[in-house]
Amino acid sequence: MSQQRLAGKKALVTGADTGIGLEIGLEFARQGADVVFHYPQKENNQESVAAVEQARALGRKATAIHADFKKLEDAVALANQAIEFLGEVNCLVNNAGVTFNRPIRKVTSEQFDAMFNINFKAQYFITQRVIEDMEAHQGGVICNMSSVHGLQGVPEHTVYAATKGAIIAYTRSLAIEMAHKGIRVNAIAPGWVTTPNYFKCIPGFTEQMATETAYKAIPSARCGAPSDIARLAVFLCSDDSDYIVGQTVVADGGTTAMMSLVSDFRAESSSRFGKGYIPGA
Repeated sequence: MSQQRLAGKKALVTGADTGIGLEIGLEFARQGADVVFHYPQKENNQESVAAVEQARALGRKATAIHADFKKLEDAVALANQAIEFLGEVNCLVNNAGVTFNRPIRKVTSEQFDAMFNINFKAQYFITQRVIEDMEAHQGGVICNMSSVHGLQGVPEHTVYAATKGAIIAYTRSLAIEMAHKGIRVNAIAPGWVTTPNYFKCIPGFTEQMATETAYKAIPSARCGAPSDIARLAVFLCSDDSDYIVGQTVVADGGTTAMMSLVSDFRAESSSRFGKGYIPGA
């Protein structure tokens, strides 16, 4: 990858306190962008503050701003503060989101609203405000973070999947609405990317267990890393992807490309289909 692919970019990265969002913010700084790192919890800003220091050491303008996405006013205030700090926002990465699983009969209205407020509504209205600024400055780029959950089904993830599917759908429509104004919109759908939350939420789960599971289940034989998604976000926000509009790019090591009925994709099949009508079958 060539250096400074984002020189001159003024970026707001939401959910940049951990995992994928943190690495995106840092990679953007490495690639020449000034960055606002958003963090959602006041008591958990250490990583964002450290990232700001790293970005500044690279010569970038950077800061960390708190916003609770359960409150729409906080989300809009974040957009306004980022614009004020950077002078403009010409690169928006809507990464913030939370995962939640419950059987559908146990999901409450409060849980449903919290998920959509954090994962979709906040993103939508931050985008609305930032687009206003982008139009005033003749263009920009938006990268939304969806998930393979928006494309494939997993039990007990109905609400989470619905938020990620909504992101894919609105990305497509918004991209068509804004393309003629010089504003490009795309999305990323990551597969299994190991982040600190996995080890917090799954008792006894270790890096070794993740490695062993991924080797068996993922065609690429490994989990994704935040850096895999960060590099893709750099590409989608750079001029190198200028002709890519309204797409959701899947980065999952081949997970969604593999038919679920395949039991062992590494061994040659002992079954022989085509006998009697395909030569040599």
